[in-house]
Amino acid sequence: MNATLRIALALSATAALAGCNALVAQNPSSPMQPVNAVHRGDEIHLAVRGYDVVAYVTQGRAVPGSPNWRSQFQGVSYYFASAEHQALFEREPARYQPAYHGYDATRMVYAIPELADPEVWSLIDGRVFLFADADSKAAFALDPKANIALADRYWKDEVAGSNSLWQGIWRRADRVPHYRSRDDLSRAVAQAQGKPG
Repeated sequence: MNATLRIALALSATAALAGCNALVAQNPSSPMQPVNAVHRGDEIHLAVRGYDVVAYVTQGRAVPGSPNWRSQFQGVSYYFASAEHQALFEREPARYQPAYHGYDATRMVYAIPELADPEVWSLIDGRVFLFADADSKAAFALDPKANIALADRYWKDEVAGSNSLWQGIWRRADRVPHYRSRDDLSRAVAQAQGKPG
């Protein structure tokens, strides 16, 4: 059995064991597919674990939202920290959408939709970018302009509208030509910071 097939089978088995809630939450039947969302209580598609997407732009910080101030956009639920933030979002939902529907911006450079931590983020030219962890954020910051160009292209041409599970399986097995592993990225960050890799 070749390595690509083994990887695909292992990822499929892992996803099946993880249950269907995550798969359903991330893949609404709307233009928001796929989206960094969770299933929580009655919320089937709760964006970015319920964090207030407006607060990134208006307050410059990650703030948990509340179900007291809730909106829906294209089948996905959003929580806000205040009625004011809810109103701002409802007037211009596209303005406050995190890039790549909230997936890790660094993994999107490789066309892989991977969940991001809503507390690890950057605001670049008015756009919110979320990351899986601090290492991912540091790797993206090595060349944000080139990384944004690649991630935007893969999002538009390949990931937007796809099923998050199958897209991730495919691009982990059939890697883009410029693919770099997490270890490769960690070494690049350490080298850029003058640390031994």
